[in-house]
Amino acid sequence: MWRMKNLTMSLAVAGVLTFQAGSSWSSEPSVDEPPALRQLDDYLSSDANALDELTSQDFATTPLTRQQCVAAERSLWTAYRNQIRHERAKEHGANVVQVDGISMKYRKRRYGEPPAGGYSLVISMHGGGGTTARVNDQQWKNQIGLYTLEQGIYVAPRAPTDAWNMWHLPHIDPLFTRLIENMVLLENVNPDRVYLTGYSAGGDGVYQLAPRMADQFAAAAMMAGHPNETKPLGLRNLPFTLHMGERDAAYQRNEHAARWKRELATLRENDPEGYRHWVEIHADKGHWMDRQDASGVKWMMQFSRNLLPQRVAWLQDDVLHHRLYWLAVPDGTAKQGSKIIASRNGNTFTIEASDVDRFELLLRDDFVDLDSPIEVIYEGRTIFSGPAKRTIASLWSSIVDRGDPAATFSCRVPIALTDEE
Repeated sequence: MWRMKNLTMSLAVAGVLTFQAGSSWSSEPSVDEPPALRQLDDYLSSDANALDELTSQDFATTPLTRQQCVAAERSLWTAYRNQIRHERAKEHGANVVQVDGISMKYRKRRYGEPPAGGYSLVISMHGGGGTTARVNDQQWKNQIGLYTLEQGIYVAPRAPTDAWNMWHLPHIDPLFTRLIENMVLLENVNPDRVYLTGYSAGGDGVYQLAPRMADQFAAAAMMAGHPNETKPLGLRNLPFTLHMGERDAAYQRNEHAARWKRELATLRENDPEGYRHWVEIHADKGHWMDRQDASGVKWMMQFSRNLLPQRVAWLQDDVLHHRLYWLAVPDGTAKQGSKIIASRNGNTFTIEASDVDRFELLLRDDFVDLDSPIEVIYEGRTIFSGPAKRTIASLWSSIVDRGDPAATFSCRVPIALTDEE
C-alpha cells in the first residue's frame, strides 16, 4: 500500500496547476467521463475507502487518454489535499516537521513579495556538529541571520541531533522533503525554486544532500564544509557553488575543495550541457570567510529546477533513494554505490551505463509523446519497445511520494537489462 503523507492547505486546484511547466492541467477541453474516472470518483467520495488502498483497485490500472489523465490528476490532488490538510496545518503552525517519530524545528524569514509563480525557498543548515546542544543552538541562531534574500522565504532548521554528521543522517532526507512540501503547499513557494545551503557542518550536509536529492532543488551552495565519502557525479543537473577559505585547513577542507573543483571541471568538460558550477577559494580566509560566501547564495538563486533533464546521472550514496528525476528503482532494491546514467532523445532512451538490472522510467505528456511507442537502448540493442500507459496508480504513487505538484508522473515503464529468469 502507498504510504499516506501529511499535507495541508486549502489548495485551489488551479493554484497547484500553475507549478507544472508544460503540464496538460492548464486548459484541456472537457470529456465524457469514462468508467475508470467514474469509479475513481465513486471511490474517492466513499468515506469507507482508504486512500492508501487506491492503487490496488482495478480501475487504477486502466489505461487513460491524455484528457482523462488530466481529469484523474485533478481529482487525486483534491482528495490528497482534503484527506490530510488538518494534520499538516497544526504541524506547520508550530514551525516543525516530523517523520517517523523524529522532529525538526525551524525558523523562517520572509523577504519581498512573491512573483507570479510563488516565493523562492532557501533552506540553510547551521554549523556545529558533534558538540553540546548549547553550542549547536548558538550555531542555529547564527544561521538564522547569516544570509538575507532579495525575495523568498529563508528557513533555518535546527538539526534533530547533535552528532558530527547531523545534516546527512538518514532521517534528514525525508524531513527536508516534508519541509519543502509544507512550504510549497502552505507558504506559496514555487517548487521549482527551492535552494539548499549550509555553513561548516551545514556545508557537510550540502555536499551530501545535494547529489542524492538533486531533483528536489534548483541549485545548492556549499560553505566551508567537508565532503566525507560523497562524490559529485549526481550533480549533473543541479547548479552547484562551493566556497572555501584558502586557509581552512582543519580536516583538509581546503584540499577537498580544490579536489572537487578539479572533479567538477572534468565532469563539465566531458558533459558540457551539465555540471554547471562555480568554485571560489577565498584568498587569505580561514574557516570564517567574512561573509564573502554570501555571493554564492545570490549565484544559486538565478536558477530554476530542471525536473525533466535530457540526461540523468544517478549514484546512490550511503542514504538510499528510490527516485531521481525520471528514473526510479523498485522499493527495497536500491544499493549503496549503484549507478545509472541514462539519456533521452525524443521517445528514445539510451542507458549509457548501469549496474542496476531493473528500474523504471517515469514519464508524462510534457516529456515524451505518450501516444507513440517508447524505445530503450542498452549496449547498442533495443531492450524495450512499446507503449507507455497513463494510469491512476502511477499518478497517485507520485503524488503521495513527495506531494510535489510539479513532479507528478502518469506512467511507470519497467525496464529490465537482463532477461527474466
